Amino acid sequence: MSRIINLRTARKQAARDRARQEGDENAARHGRSRAERKLGAALQEKARTQLDGHQRDPDPKT
Repeated sequence: MSRIINLRTARKQAARDRARQEGDENAARHGRSRAERKLGAALQEKARTQLDGHQRDPDPKT
């Protein structure tokens, strides 16, 4: 006995799967998301300020 499926929901699910696959391909092709870039920049800035805070003789020129 075969399983009865709703064709409308099957088409919608296939479209979702296709869109998800295209999104994954685009993400792999174009690199990091905006949130990941902002997080990386914030972590880098925090590390730089912490390192500058640990200097023995701060440079008066900057």
